[in-house]
Amino acid sequence: MMPRIGVVTFPGSLDDRDAQRAIRRADGEPVALWHADHDLQDVEAIVLPGGFSYGDYLRPGAIAAVSPIMTEVVAAANRGLPVLGICNGFQVLVESHLLPGGLIRNAHQQFIRRDQKLIVENADTAWTHRFQPGEEIVIPLKNGDGGYIANDETLKYLEGEGLVAFRYAGVNPNGSLNDIAGLSNERGNVVGLMPHPEHAVEAGFGPDTPEAMRSGIDGLRFFESAVEALVARAA
Repeated sequence: MMPRIGVVTFPGSLDDRDAQRAIRRADGEPVALWHADHDLQDVEAIVLPGGFSYGDYLRPGAIAAVSPIMTEVVAAANRGLPVLGICNGFQVLVESHLLPGGLIRNAHQQFIRRDQKLIVENADTAWTHRFQPGEEIVIPLKNGDGGYIANDETLKYLEGEGLVAFRYAGVNPNGSLNDIAGLSNERGNVVGLMPHPEHAVEAGFGPDTPEAMRSGIDGLRFFESAVEALVARAA
């Protein structure tokens, strides 16, 4: 059987269907989860997608973090369930205290959309083990509140424990401290990042590469990593 991976839809989610499609392309079974429910439907992993949950009122991700479904997501993540937060989903993970720090308005105060180079820093998580440490990948980025911040103590902790999952390469698009584009928790089951891997899963619809226009599929390996880990766990 294909691993069942839930995708949460909040009011204002934009990329939930894209995440479901990415899961299918990685040979997983996407399961739609609703923000107002407490039922995780026995999924084996969860994706919190991009968008503007609850209109980004108060702070991006702040209201979603206290939605009914997140009570269950936080408890499941603390038990070891793999959880991936993409863009607004990363903001929700931070607001839920599953990952440390905060995300604020981009340094230039403008929404940005670009194909972004990243350096893989941590390839030892449920969502990144199909990458190599130090590998450069290209993932689409689109956000207005993507500047990662944390105090000095937290930054030292993240760096010292190897919990920075991805860094921006070539250009820091939003002023994130230490060029941080994504994080992992210590257990390696929770990963959050600002760029959108679900938009780089099929040739013809991804970023440009030296080989061909729109041919980049680096994002697919996020979902393949999770599916592979879940299949191995079930074996």
